[in-house]
Amino acid sequence: MIKLFVGLGNPGPEYEATRHNAGFWWTEALAHELKVSPALDKNYHGRVARTTLAGQTVWLLEPLTFMNVSGKSVAALARFFKIAPEEILVAHDELDIVPGQAKLKFGGSHAGHNGLRDIHAQLGTGDYWRLRIGVGHPGVKAEVINWVLKKPSPEHRVAIEDSIARSLKAVPALLAGEMEKATMLIHTSTPPRPKPPRKPESENADND
Repeated sequence: MIKLFVGLGNPGPEYEATRHNAGFWWTEALAHELKVSPALDKNYHGRVARTTLAGQTVWLLEPLTFMNVSGKSVAALARFFKIAPEEILVAHDELDIVPGQAKLKFGGSHAGHNGLRDIHAQLGTGDYWRLRIGVGHPGVKAEVINWVLKKPSPEHRVAIEDSIARSLKAVPALLAGEMEKATMLIHTSTPPRPKPPRKPESENADND
């Protein structure tokens, strides 16, 4: 079960609307849903909210340390409240997923994401959950830094916000430790493709 929800991003108004802040967008949407207001807590180097859901204490955290030292904030809160790595979910921007989709993943490498890299280092393990929010890829590796630090197009922003809204429906399952159910809800959140029109009955008689 997830006890700590972390959203990754960079502090400051100049970064608010950039792709790298998709994790912040997610925790802000979750805070709105839970009717809590994260507030600055210097002990944990970020904005923190605490609430109780189904008898369980749940934390929301937005590190304000800048992306590449996000682990300082995550580790400080997790250690103080004895939250195990497998009870942590980190929401972050993901280049390898198209806008409008999100994926849930446990463990694995940081894949070059600076926020995850530092969380790996500070927790001493990669065995935590990640909610990978698709922001798309610029197509050229050299353009990645500029890409994540720029605003998405209006169409992409809407698609990203739609994926965030849909993934929030998995929160009850995440809290209950029903990770397979949560994965299904998040991974099958894209609308099904419309079926092709049926052939006339004369051509399709054998299938009736």
